[in-house]
Amino acid sequence: MFEQTAKEARGAVEELCAAAKLQPGSVLVVGCSTSEIGGSKIGSDSSPELAKAVFDAIYELLKSKGIYLAAQCCEHLNRAIITERAAAGGADPVNVVPQPKAGGSFAAAAYAAFEDPVALEKIRADAGIDIGGTLIGMHLKEVAVPVRLGTARIGQAMVIAARTRPKFIGGVRAAYDERLL
Repeated sequence: MFEQTAKEARGAVEELCAAAKLQPGSVLVVGCSTSEIGGSKIGSDSSPELAKAVFDAIYELLKSKGIYLAAQCCEHLNRAIITERAAAGGADPVNVVPQPKAGGSFAAAAYAAFEDPVALEKIRADAGIDIGGTLIGMHLKEVAVPVRLGTARIGQAMVIAARTRPKFIGGVRAAYDERLL
């Protein structure tokens, strides 16, 4: 089960990176419910082993592309973000270390694996993937654009993805730069 789930997660994130045209230095936020992946209600059956399998698959891919991973904690930690300090910019860190049942198994796996982890209250990510209804929208830059992936589920969890684009400013006839879309 872990190998198949990791393969699905990697495939979905690879597809999102391409659709969002992410470049080195971009930030991708991931919200992940291992309970939902396993077929249980969100927050009811956290699995550190499943989280590690999914995290490792996603992190390896993003790291090879020079893209930062931002792991969203669960609601018990107000959906704080765990990321590498280099991705934090000038954001002030918060004092928390996620645990499987207090922050979520995926965020705990990220904290354990990152070279220099930091917890942030928020981040402005370039794209994101929501695995199991974790509600990542608060951590995306404006304007979020839905991305329909070929992977609709990872394990038993529904998958929703988004990329961001610059705001359109001006009237209907205003010119825009398609390279930014």
